[in-house]
Amino acid sequence: MDETLGFPDLLRLIDERSNAFRAAVASAPSLDGEVPTCPEWTLFDLVRHLGEGRRKWAAIVAAGPAGTPPPRSAWDVPAAPAEREALLDWWTASASQLLDALRDSGPDRGCWSWWETSQSPRTVGAAARHQLQEIAVHTYDAQLTAGAPQPLPTEVALDGVDEFLSTCCATTSPWPHQPATVDYQATEGSSWRLTLSPGGVRAARLPDTAAPADASLRGTAAELVLALHGRIPVDSLKTDGDRRLFGRLLDWDPDAPSS
Repeated sequence: MDETLGFPDLLRLIDERSNAFRAAVASAPSLDGEVPTCPEWTLFDLVRHLGEGRRKWAAIVAAGPAGTPPPRSAWDVPAAPAEREALLDWWTASASQLLDALRDSGPDRGCWSWWETSQSPRTVGAAARHQLQEIAVHTYDAQLTAGAPQPLPTEVALDGVDEFLSTCCATTSPWPHQPATVDYQATEGSSWRLTLSPGGVRAARLPDTAAPADASLRGTAAELVLALHGRIPVDSLKTDGDRRLFGRLLDWDPDAPSS
């Protein structure tokens, strides 16, 4: 899809969001606080999840093209420390491992990914793009837990809508319901359309001349990203058409992605 962030910008923003995540964890009253958007997790659980996942993806990227991810022994690490300052340093090291692997590999190198049937390529550049969104959304989770949620930066959010639709929604797996079109309209001016059919789901930028979709969702890019990731309800944004389509999309998981 067009107008995505370049690789240097992705690296810059991964670093920026990683620092914002650390700041949110540092400011929280307790590591034992429940994460409202991940109700079975404490803040400590969230840090552990994000840190272990970034170390895993560093190993995936470093391994290069592969049919399967590297074994756990390639990325398994000692348990995340329970003391806050040590945990924060552990997180910073996790983010640094990911950034180092991305920089060393470059955007065009192939690597394993779970999105084999999506529109996103199986490259380090696509992995960096997805990693930015993982860290950005979990930064929102941490900020919410600390009592000071902030909107995702606009450039992160605009790419985040595009990335989610092309990676997590687009697929060659057949849509199991009636064919339909669904639009996502950011108030910043960008719009996208999902076409749902027996041949799969495809994402595309929405031209100004497009006919109305069967359903549409409108909000800021940050709101759209949070709705796509299940952090805020779809009904909190402006919807038109058949709202049931959004619930079906949220419930549908053809490729079983993992972070």
